Amino acid sequence: MPDADKPTLLVIDGHSLAFRAFYALPVDSFSTRDGQHTNAIHGFLSMMLLLLANEKPTHLAVAFDMSRQSFRTREYAEYKGNRGETPLEFRGQVPLLQDALHAMGVRTIEKQDFEADDILATLAERGVAEGYRVLLVSGDRDTIQLVNDDVTLLYPNTQGVSQLKRYDTAAVMERYGIRPEQYPDVAALVGETSDNLPGIPKVGEKTAVKWLGLYGDLDGILAHADEIKGVVGQNLRDGRENAVRNRRLNQLVHDVELDVEIDELEAKPIDLNSVRPIFERLEFRTLMERVTKLVTGEANGAVAASGPPPAEVAEAAPAPVTPEPQRLVGEGLAAWLERAVAAEPAGLGLSLEIVDGRVIGAGIATSDETVHLAWRPGGADMAPFEAWLASDAPKIVTDAKPQLKALTRTGFAFDGLVLDTLVAGWLVRPILQEKSLADLVSYHLGETVPQADPSLLVPEEGSDSGAPEYAWYTLRLAPVVLRALSESSRLLLADVEMPLVPVLAAMELRGVTVDHSELSTLSAELGARAVAFAEAAFAEIGREVNLGSPKQLQEVLFDQLGMPKTRATKTGYTTDASALADLQESNPHPFLGYLLEHRDVTKLRQIVESLDKAIGADGRIHTTYGQIGAATGRLSSNDPNLQNIPIRTEDGRRIRKAFRHGPEYTELLTADYSQIEMRIMAHLSGDPGLIEAFNAGEDLHRFVGARVFGVDPADVTPVMRTKVKAMSYGLAYGLSAFGLSKQLRIDRAEATQLMKEYFERFGAVRGYLRGVVEQAKIDGYTETIFGRRRPFPDLASPNRVLRENAERAALNSPIQGSAADVMKIAMTTVESDIAAKGLESRMLMTVHDELIFEVAPGESEVLEEVVRDRMSHAAELLVPLDVQIGRGANWDDAAH
Repeated sequence: MPDADKPTLLVIDGHSLAFRAFYALPVDSFSTRDGQHTNAIHGFLSMMLLLLANEKPTHLAVAFDMSRQSFRTREYAEYKGNRGETPLEFRGQVPLLQDALHAMGVRTIEKQDFEADDILATLAERGVAEGYRVLLVSGDRDTIQLVNDDVTLLYPNTQGVSQLKRYDTAAVMERYGIRPEQYPDVAALVGETSDNLPGIPKVGEKTAVKWLGLYGDLDGILAHADEIKGVVGQNLRDGRENAVRNRRLNQLVHDVELDVEIDELEAKPIDLNSVRPIFERLEFRTLMERVTKLVTGEANGAVAASGPPPAEVAEAAPAPVTPEPQRLVGEGLAAWLERAVAAEPAGLGLSLEIVDGRVIGAGIATSDETVHLAWRPGGADMAPFEAWLASDAPKIVTDAKPQLKALTRTGFAFDGLVLDTLVAGWLVRPILQEKSLADLVSYHLGETVPQADPSLLVPEEGSDSGAPEYAWYTLRLAPVVLRALSESSRLLLADVEMPLVPVLAAMELRGVTVDHSELSTLSAELGARAVAFAEAAFAEIGREVNLGSPKQLQEVLFDQLGMPKTRATKTGYTTDASALADLQESNPHPFLGYLLEHRDVTKLRQIVESLDKAIGADGRIHTTYGQIGAATGRLSSNDPNLQNIPIRTEDGRRIRKAFRHGPEYTELLTADYSQIEMRIMAHLSGDPGLIEAFNAGEDLHRFVGARVFGVDPADVTPVMRTKVKAMSYGLAYGLSAFGLSKQLRIDRAEATQLMKEYFERFGAVRGYLRGVVEQAKIDGYTETIFGRRRPFPDLASPNRVLRENAERAALNSPIQGSAADVMKIAMTTVESDIAAKGLESRMLMTVHDELIFEVAPGESEVLEEVVRDRMSHAAELLVPLDVQIGRGANWDDAAH
């Protein structure tokens, strides 16, 4: 019977493919509201749907390992003994995957004492005998031995599972130079690291294949072992028992007794009523949509039901394949670009190849074409590309900031960035955001970006660059990600986030001058103080201990000194900073005092050393700003972190003194928003009292203190002001009376009364804060003034701790997120104005609510005017945005 007329049996190795999916998809991006990880399930089902669409099997089964124990481990206890514990995040996913498969009408098969590969071997032999065309899907290379004229292996040739390499007999011969049935002999000689089967020392795959060519099989090789010369010959003779054992263990069993017949594996149409509950439980919205569209006759080419599709349902097309990259230069490239720009008005996909921070090539993509460019900068043959880069023609990039920096370092001008899919994807999912192109493609397209598979005996052949493929995936992602955004989020993306990308790239390239000698001196002083505190601490207890060891500290504090126990942990009692500070207040002891001082100076010294190490050859620190790091929208600073430098301590001031202007500039200018979060709370709550205080230009905390304590503003003491300041900020972060009492070191009754009096006089604040949480429970998210959404799935969690944590976070999210939006708008408009006015002054850093500039000669006044105007008008609020300006030779001198 011709193959086209044969029924098709598809058998999948469940554990193998589930593990592949687990490691291909980010764990944090696939999790249900109750904390169940689902990345392995999602990746497996996505892969299976593509298989069903492409292969259209008439019969289907998924085989699973029942346990790690089998007849092989009885013979050789070390078999697979090198495998670590199953990752916690993977545990529990296999039973849920099996539930999902059963709901889809797919038969799963397990057999005690055997592995899934043995089930594949048995079903393959039965299937061939009964006239089936057999397709096996496995990431275990032992299954290569099953390939023959009627059995084809689909093997993952990427780190994911959605793209499979098809191995028939010819493909195995071409790839490995052996017949499929010879693969176990190769593996017996070389060994299988993944199975903990040691091979013959110094015998690699090439040597094994050569021997097979000479002697036919392992038995033939061993029979002629005495003829093989040199070290490898002796190793073979010494290790022949290992090879024989390996060959015995890697031989798959073809006659496992299974309680199922092939005809019982007939693929069944998907019943949506069965699938929907388990998919809803797993929160697989996208996968459910794919299945539903097929079953209801809206197949979109990405999914198929089990078995042949109904007559009235259009057959699903296979997953799109990346267009073969073209290599164009000169006039051919110019003509292609002109045609491509006209064909893709929304923009072309772009991905750069970067080595050592500089561009060496690029990929450009339309929906159906890709181009690969590799060039020497300045070469005339690439002039059309360089002109396109510099033009305002729209370009779509994934993770654009490092690519823009590389273009600048390489001497290329760039314009026309209309979309960064990584930033857009973060706005879609700011909590469990995708962190790379591969993550985005997996989540939004249900596909896997190809990458080299290190498990293959011989690396896959292919393009020497992934740039064209990455550009193509980027272009395909764009409309999908944009559709997932709300209208307000799309406006935020276009008006706030995208204009910020080149601004951050420019700031990172500029860096800031830092004095190495200043930091070195401070580091040495802090080190000496740390030693002094440690010695004083040791003197109090009469011995030396490791002050960084929780175990040793527990023994000193709770056994030797007999102090009251702190909060219990899995390893005893906590010795964290807050617990020890509370202990020192309630039960002061000199040892504890020295310990806390030692911790403080040690931590500060670590900050100083990280900054010092980060000073580049140009004498400047170039931090990296994380635009998508926080769910609130706040920017982060990394390598090094400029946001953890203490502000109000003398040592913190000394660190800031080391930050200076460059030699061609005259000073630093700092600009800081004053009480921006409180101003936003006044705006959002509409509280008349707070609005009055800000509009009158009064000291907010003195004004509030006067109302709360019933005294004139002039009579508000520093202690009163401190209390209301802590409460004002604390309320916006969900601070409870208990938390306020701990923070202010007052009893709980006083804290409760303080909060009561505050809300009596500023009732609109209480109403607003209550309303934020209630609305978030309805909507599932909070929203900033500018439309930034932050989802809070845990507001519906049955877990009280998770739910209350979400409520506290939801309180502040609109406030903190709006403050982040205001700062980003200010940065982009200030940068734009500086360029428009042709100023040489530069924006260098952003730290919390502060911007730091390097001032060029003669530009101090005009720069201040630009900065103050743009920052104070970044948002129209019910209260003014107050900006404080400072100038000085260093960051500390420029403080305001």
